[in-house]
Amino acid sequence: MTTSTKKRRKPRVQAPQRQQPRSSSPWLWALAGVAAVALVAAVIGVAVTRSNGGSGAGSSAQASEPAVGLPNTPDYHSLMVSPTNAKALLLGTHYGLFRSRDGGRTWRPDALGGQDAMNLVRPGGKTLWVAGHMVLAKSTDGGTTWGNVRPRGLPGLDVHGFAVDPRSSRTLYAAIAGRGLYRSTDGGNSFRVASATVGAGVMALAVTPDGRILAGDMQRGLVVSRDGGKTWAVKLRAGLMGLALNPADPKRVLAAGPGVLLSTDGGTSWKKVLDIAEGAGPLAWSRSDPRIAYVVGFDRTLYRSTDSGRTWSAVA
Repeated sequence: MTTSTKKRRKPRVQAPQRQQPRSSSPWLWALAGVAAVALVAAVIGVAVTRSNGGSGAGSSAQASEPAVGLPNTPDYHSLMVSPTNAKALLLGTHYGLFRSRDGGRTWRPDALGGQDAMNLVRPGGKTLWVAGHMVLAKSTDGGTTWGNVRPRGLPGLDVHGFAVDPRSSRTLYAAIAGRGLYRSTDGGNSFRVASATVGAGVMALAVTPDGRILAGDMQRGLVVSRDGGKTWAVKLRAGLMGLALNPADPKRVLAAGPGVLLSTDGGTSWKKVLDIAEGAGPLAWSRSDPRIAYVVGFDRTLYRSTDSGRTWSAVA
């Protein structure tokens, strides 16, 4: 149950258990350290979770009034903006999904209560994917109902990165903690290894319209592949927790980790546009108004940009 306490606990970030990064930055040290667990996946499942269903804090859900400010949960993982309403947001947390209809000022628990929603992906239309710690679920009605998916070929369901190829909604990528990067070309029914060298430490994943894979690796930084995951090049030395491509201009890319960084050339060069001492995680662009973007800071603040990512202000 989400409760309000006098002393709020700052959210933590879960990352695969790997060697500590060399940086002495406090936010980056806090990112590493929670062990990943593997679960062998087999066939497609059909269990459906209704909106506001499930267990855990996210399902206590039916407060008469929405809560002001970000949900008081241990982790903020993923963020999505409605394709038709720049003020309608969906936030993935350690305790499931939360929804805001007023630009992030207030929030209500929504669905998948108790499940760690590390990734939110919309291939198109009303289809949504949620992927995270031991959860891979799909909705075909805009998030009202969810069905668990159990694909063939994945070595586990600890999915720390998940992305769709904008050229084909049936091509999906999943970064499995401690294992590697896997690709599906049949809409998530089955996966095969795309890279055994990148993926194990990835916490942010995106695919560009020209087919490049952008992966935020907690130790290597931002690495990019132009050949489907066979080879990779380092483009940014920073541990990243979020990546988002502008829907109107895919060369305009936002990255979150040590604050917010902006690239206007597809990820080749970067400029820090928002400094957050505690670091930043989930971020997303608005499709209906591509000048608008949101990012969740680990200082328990939601920030918004209205000028295509150049400047940011806190949502009151």
